Amino acid sequence: MKYLIDTHTLLWSAGNSPRLSSKVKKIYLNPNNDIYLSLASIWELSIKIGLNKINLSIPLKKFVDIHILGNNIEILNINLNHIYRIEKLPLHHRDPFDRLIISQAIEENLPIIGNDKIFDNYKIKRIW
Repeated sequence: MKYLIDTHTLLWSAGNSPRLSSKVKKIYLNPNNDIYLSLASIWELSIKIGLNKINLSIPLKKFVDIHILGNNIEILNINLNHIYRIEKLPLHHRDPFDRLIISQAIEENLPIIGNDKIFDNYKIKRIW
């Protein structure tokens, strides 16, 4: 199965946070699953690190190398269809990164792994 993870899911999994549900941990540990991370999440991290809203213990590039590429998480690039879909989304949520991730989930028919319940207002499957 293929899944798209939200930014906080990546951070919590990298830190082995107890906030991750057992369901999410099982998905992560199943080698038959394909886990994707939106390029928007890396962009979001870069901005939030620059604004001192997020503090990683290592530089972002090293974090990506270890926790994303090192765990066989695939980067989901942003394409024009993802962007065009955003204008059709209802305004349940104003966070531009989350809206792009939601748009990608719809366009690619991927469930999102994340605990943000506002995602449930969109035509996607959210797992937590």
